[in-house]
Amino acid sequence: MKYAGIGSRKTPIETQKMMFEIGAYLSKRGLTLRSGGADGADLMFERGCDSTNGKKEIYLPWKGFNRSNSNLYSISQIALDSVDRYHPNPFSLSFGARKLMARNYYQMMGMDTTSSSFIVCWTSGGTVNGGTGQAMRIANDYNIPIVNLFGISLDEAVEKINKIIEGVK
Repeated sequence: MKYAGIGSRKTPIETQKMMFEIGAYLSKRGLTLRSGGADGADLMFERGCDSTNGKKEIYLPWKGFNRSNSNLYSISQIALDSVDRYHPNPFSLSFGARKLMARNYYQMMGMDTTSSSFIVCWTSGGTVNGGTGQAMRIANDYNIPIVNLFGISLDEAVEKINKIIEGVK
């Protein structure tokens, strides 16, 4: 089972700690993390996963993004097309920004189009801006459950995640 661990670069420190714990917890349960290598939320999920030697797929917009050594940086036309489909103003984006948004497609669908089972994220006040918003729009279109950590405790988050996992099995 695979999940997307994503969120804002501006995620509060307390929530980043939760993301680390969730990344470690889900890794221990054998789930594979999908994320995007960005500062903040992405890196905290990844560090939690790494703390237990978990499996991960880190999708980058280009080789070496944010000093990551992930080899998942090839952006297909399908992923680029997803930007036009899901972004509210795709023609305002530079080519680099389009690639950043396109990598969100992979966090939801993977390279092989096996969708993530759920998303764990943080958005300020539940808003859906930036890459997290892009991923959430894709998730909503594919009926991928979303656990937003905004305003909930670690215990509440784990309870919601466990219910999703049990429902998928």
